[in-house]
Amino acid sequence: MDFRLTDDQKALRAGVRELLAGRFDRDALRAAVDARVLDRALWRELGAAGFFALRLPEAAGGVGLGLPEAVLVFEEAGRVLLPGPLIATHLAAGTVEGAAEGEAVVTAVDGGLVEWLDAADVVLGDAEGAVPVRSVDPLTPLHRVAVDRGTGGGAGGGTGVASTASLLSAAEQLGSAARTTETAVAYAREREQFGQAIGAFQAVKHLCAEMLVRTEVARAAVYGAAVTGDPVEIAGAKLLADEAAVACARDCLQVHGGMGFTWEADVHLHLKRAWVRAERGPTRARAEEAEAAAL
Repeated sequence: MDFRLTDDQKALRAGVRELLAGRFDRDALRAAVDARVLDRALWRELGAAGFFALRLPEAAGGVGLGLPEAVLVFEEAGRVLLPGPLIATHLAAGTVEGAAEGEAVVTAVDGGLVEWLDAADVVLGDAEGAVPVRSVDPLTPLHRVAVDRGTGGGAGGGTGVASTASLLSAAEQLGSAARTTETAVAYAREREQFGQAIGAFQAVKHLCAEMLVRTEVARAAVYGAAVTGDPVEIAGAKLLADEAAVACARDCLQVHGGMGFTWEADVHLHLKRAWVRAERGPTRARAEEAEAAAL
């Protein structure tokens, strides 16, 4: 089985990265953190670019691509910490009016939590009696419902939809892990102590190398699960991607030293989003149970 990207997939990834670099750069990220509201204009632009309709058949007005391509797109979203209920809206395309075009914001009950409830036009699952809870991530407002009567997958469907949601969440985690790894390496090359770049010190070298290995192992698992679509492989990919996102953000913070703990550094935003994503879809315990049952 060949997991190498095709030329079309590489072009898709490059196009999405270029779009997000122009529309959601660091200044836009910081503005979103300050405003803490969903940018509906950006949402519509994502819809126009085919972000939500990526897997809809062309006959239904979609792009007609598959799960591997969706993983590439959501990986790029994870790199820049793109906010909003992206997965729920993507999975609702074709079933909820306006979702595919970015005209409607769709969220869903997932594990008893609902993200961006106040900004949503449509909520999948029973969110009656939802109460706001403090979210560690400033770009993921949360509400909690007493009993999760939703689908558990965050998209209003069966186990197939739940697995897809889990894989797309893993793709976002992978993008975040890759970004924090690159950030740590870049900082290690430019920050100097004792007359040389800190990247020359063995301890920092090992830390960055471990980040890269962790990220690439998660990448192989996520890309492989996107090709097979196997629920057990998806559970394993989510486990590895969650671990990579959280651990790489922590290690990136460590490479930055005292500066990494400041609000001005973006490292903490990746760590906080990784924590929230790790609780979305199957948690670590549920994914481990799925893996154990398959063995």
